[in-house]
Order: sequence, then C-alpha cells, then structure tokens
Amino acid sequence: MLTSLLKEHHANQLARKETQEEKRKEAIAAASDLTQALVDHLNVGVAQAYLNQKRLDAEAKQLHQNATNFAKNTQQWLSLVEGFSSALKEIGDVENWAQMIENDMKTVTCALEYAYKVTQENPPS
Repeated sequence: MLTSLLKEHHANQLARKETQEEKRKEAIAAASDLTQALVDHLNVGVAQAYLNQKRLDAEAKQLHQNATNFAKNTQQWLSLVEGFSSALKEIGDVENWAQMIENDMKTVTCALEYAYKVTQENPPS
C-alpha cells in the first residue's frame, strides 16, 4: 500500500511535470509570437519612415537640381540682358554721334551758304 501510494505520487508528480513542461513551452512560444508581432508592428513604422525619408531625399535632390538649372538659366538671361543693354548704349552713342555730325554739317552748310550769299551780294572788286 505504501509503495502503491509512492508510485501514484511519482506518477502524479511526473504528470504534473509534463503538464508544467508543456505549459512552459506554450508560454515560451506565446512570448516568442508576441515578441515577433511587436517587432513586426514596429518594423512597419520604421519601414514607412525609411520610405518617406528615401522619397524626401529624392525630392530634395530633384529640388537642388532644379535650383541649379534655374540659377544657370538666370545667369544666361542676365548675360543676354547685359549684352542687349550694352548694344542699346552703343546704338545711343552712335545716334548721338550721328546727331552731332549732322549738327556740325548743318553749321558748316549754313556758314557756306552765308559765305556764298555774302560773296554774291558783294562781288569781289
């Protein structure tokens, strides 16, 4: 009777150990699943942040390139406007020179006409 109680006790203890071992394995598996689910949830946010950062970097690069192209175009336009302004100044200078020559020629013409009239009115004796 004592030996049967001892065997029954050992059998119960063994059954409890097996049950406890199964529950421990289930708890480990559940903890592992929970950890994996948490990591996956966090990774989704990190992956989204990474994709956003990658898109921002691409857009910043494109913006920089557009700004550089704009600066080049602006410099070209400034050069063209400066050349045009210089050409206008030269035309203005030529026009001023031509007006001065024309005025001088008018003065010379008037002087010659006056001299001609004077010599016609008072012929040399």
